[in-house]
Amino acid sequence: MRSRLVVLSGCFAAAALLAGCRTAVPVYEAQARSQLAASARPDARPPALAADSTEADYLRFAVLNHPAVAAAYYDWRASVEAITPARSLPDPQFTFQADVADTLMSLMPGLMFDLTTPGKRAALGREAAAGSAVAYRDYTAAVLRTATAARKAWIELAYVEETRRLYTATIHAVEDTLALTSAEYATGSGMATLEKQTRLQSELARHHAHHATLDDQFAAARAKFKSALGLAPTDPDPPWPSPALAATPLPTEQELWQRASAANPDLAKMRAMVDAAVASVAVARTAGTPDFSLGAMADVRANPIFVRPTADITLPIWRDKIAATVAAAESRRDAATARLRAGQLDLAAELAQALYMAREADRMLAYIDDTALPNLARTAASLEAAVQSGMTSPAMISETRMMELDLRHERLAALRDRENAVADLLLLTTDTASDPSP
Repeated sequence: MRSRLVVLSGCFAAAALLAGCRTAVPVYEAQARSQLAASARPDARPPALAADSTEADYLRFAVLNHPAVAAAYYDWRASVEAITPARSLPDPQFTFQADVADTLMSLMPGLMFDLTTPGKRAALGREAAAGSAVAYRDYTAAVLRTATAARKAWIELAYVEETRRLYTATIHAVEDTLALTSAEYATGSGMATLEKQTRLQSELARHHAHHATLDDQFAAARAKFKSALGLAPTDPDPPWPSPALAATPLPTEQELWQRASAANPDLAKMRAMVDAAVASVAVARTAGTPDFSLGAMADVRANPIFVRPTADITLPIWRDKIAATVAAAESRRDAATARLRAGQLDLAAELAQALYMAREADRMLAYIDDTALPNLARTAASLEAAVQSGMTSPAMISETRMMELDLRHERLAALRDRENAVADLLLLTTDTASDPSP
């Protein structure tokens, strides 16, 4: 009786001991976990924002606060945690068997172990590690998209604020011109006509309508900016910045292409998917390797106690099934490689389009800054001299001022288009955003 208790106790003790076992961490898993530990957690406290916070402060806040980044991070973390189960042995099984007739004839507790060859487990682990690399690229892409969305929302907010200021100045200029024209028409001096007054009145009403519309556009820009920061409409408003638009310097086309080829997040993800497909081929090629099960049961009713060892082995004999499994994995690898090449072609087209938009805006800015505005300044100076000599009407100076403000509207719109194109270029040519850690 005592020996039977010893056997039963031994089985339970072995099961309890195995429950606390840990396996050695291979290099590929250690690297994935190290990369995960070095990344900023989405539950890290975002930096406090103030009225004097810079654009970089707001972008860092968006990256640390936006739920899209958090979702991508936790997906990546889950894929890293999946490496350990993939490369580990299956759990041992506690077995129990009894023979019962009129009485209990035998009672056989035991333990069973399913054994997979180390090569197969290593291949499965590397496949899971390659999947975690894909998830990491999804995470970095989410960081970049969030930062780019916040950057574009910043640009829109700056554009609307400056446009409101320009429209206010334009309305004052039209009002001044209309007042001078009306006075000239009433006194009969100058070249003012009723038709000119009517045109100015219509233009003034149009600018007032645009200015009123800008109030709605300003509210929409603030809502977009708040959303880009990861703040819900019910959350308190952030300290609203007073952004200004300025031209961001751009590298040469060759440097941009080199950056895009090496660091584009979509291409990096496609490369990771190729690596994952290659790892899947290695797993498929282990389909012909048999798996084993070993175990032992002890009949504690027998006297003396006897042990019944058990062993199972899989027989991968269906060669066509194995060949099809490998062929399917190789086809997925080839498809991933082809998608990478297609992605490189798409990247070249997207880069060319974004560069075209930036350069088109640069040419417009150069025309306005170097030609149109200086010419208007010379015209205004000439008109001032003509007014002083009585050769022209003061209303002409106001009209020149209106033309200058119209040009500044065009300049502001061109600058907004350029900065949006630059934001797209940076998204195409950046691997990861600047360190978002506070």
